[in-house]
Amino acid sequence: SRQALLLSLEQRGTSSVNIMASQRMVTLLSPDKQTFQVPWDVAMRSTVVKQMLEDLPEPEEGSDEQPDPVSLMDRSCNANILEKVLEYLTKHHEFDKTGVSQEDKDAWDKKYVDVEDEVLFNLILAANFLDVKDLLDLTCKTVAEYIKQCKTPEEIRQRFNIPNDFTPEEEEEVRKENAWCEEAP
Repeated sequence: SRQALLLSLEQRGTSSVNIMASQRMVTLLSPDKQTFQVPWDVAMRSTVVKQMLEDLPEPEEGSDEQPDPVSLMDRSCNANILEKVLEYLTKHHEFDKTGVSQEDKDAWDKKYVDVEDEVLFNLILAANFLDVKDLLDLTCKTVAEYIKQCKTPEEIRQRFNIPNDFTPEEEEEVRKENAWCEEAP
């Protein structure tokens, strides 16, 4: 609900109340049937939502009529993840309006992606589905940085809880085929 989103955003330090006051709103519907009231400009930061809304007529002045909710039926957009995506979109909308420094944006982004792996991977899926390029870039870059911290394939498997489904013979074959990767210059 709108109040839950506002409260959640306020708790995270997002002063979204100013952004949301007296603006055209869009209702987004998650696959688990949760609704989110979002300012039009914030919703338009998603290319998919923007394309869904392009054909809607402008409401008549003074009209309280709200269009039907925009259904986001991809399972990556469940309420908890959609709320995180909307937090990101709202904060970056605010950043753009206030001219915050890149350093401050980067610091906020770093805290934003400091989440459990499952949430991070779901954010990647949702950002991809919703076509939010900067969020997709941020989340993928974060996973890439985690991978770079690992020295071996086994460390990567342990870091991301990936089972090793190779037999010892298959592993040896892969090592031989890719021996050139491990040769020192």
